[in-house]
Amino acid sequence: MEPILPMEPMKSAAIPTGEEWIAQVKWDGVRILTYADRGEVKLYNRKQNERTMHYPEITNLREYCSSPSVILDGEVISLGDHGKPSFQRVMRRDGVRNGDRIRRAIETVPIFYMIFDIIYFNGVWIHDKPFHERVELLSRVITPNKHIQLVPSVPHTESLFDAVKRQEMEGIVLKRINSSYAIGKKKDDWLKVKNFQDLIAVIGGFTLGHNTINSILLGLYDSVGRLHYVGHTGTGKMTVKDWRELTEELSGSVTGDHPFDHLPPRHKDAIWVRPEKTVKIKYAEWTEGGSLRQPSIEGFVEFPPDECLLDRS
Repeated sequence: MEPILPMEPMKSAAIPTGEEWIAQVKWDGVRILTYADRGEVKLYNRKQNERTMHYPEITNLREYCSSPSVILDGEVISLGDHGKPSFQRVMRRDGVRNGDRIRRAIETVPIFYMIFDIIYFNGVWIHDKPFHERVELLSRVITPNKHIQLVPSVPHTESLFDAVKRQEMEGIVLKRINSSYAIGKKKDDWLKVKNFQDLIAVIGGFTLGHNTINSILLGLYDSVGRLHYVGHTGTGKMTVKDWRELTEELSGSVTGDHPFDHLPPRHKDAIWVRPEKTVKIKYAEWTEGGSLRQPSIEGFVEFPPDECLLDRS
């Protein structure tokens, strides 16, 4: 079974109401699709990169699914402070490549698979069926356990967003109850409304304090491949150990030339690196000068650097 590109929601500032819409929590985790057929189970992320060995809690399908032949769509999350999803925490699982380290991470970073859709069932593609029918089918075939949960659908869209804001969570996704699942497309049948803004940027340089990185310089590409400096940050969900590991990793990418289209204003004492490592950044807004206001680090991600694009919408 070949992996597909999942359906993606479109950005929205407004929250639609009415009987044709439901709302779900937008979980701050890693999008994972589960493919099961003929006794084999494999996991892939939204970029079609395999993650089967990373999350063995999901691969024993018989523990939670009554059908041996399905494609499930959901989000893998890990809880951090105050029981809220932590992107930085789940990336400690997703970013591991060594088998021994994965086994240790299973003990130290427990995960939950939040399932919100089913698009293949008993050998038949059902992505064209209405969303409410697919969700009803999910409730029949999935039995939640300590690692597997079904994402609730809430008809009171504005109330759910208010609750998400109070909990300082990422946001909500709105879905038309009669919508099909548009494989590999972004459609306004699904809308995402965020409590805060985030993006994935490229690291183009860093500064040091006591021989350890204390700030990273961020960039995004324009439509002709030029890397624009969009700000710097030394804050976020980073431990002392995280900074030390980042220092060791980026030391192998140091270069003599800055990778940006123009020399950044904060270039004194900066050490330039090849733009290869990507990071999820939370921020308040764009400034008039074209940089991010109050950027902070959410976690490091495996993402194509050339797809980190300027988009201020």
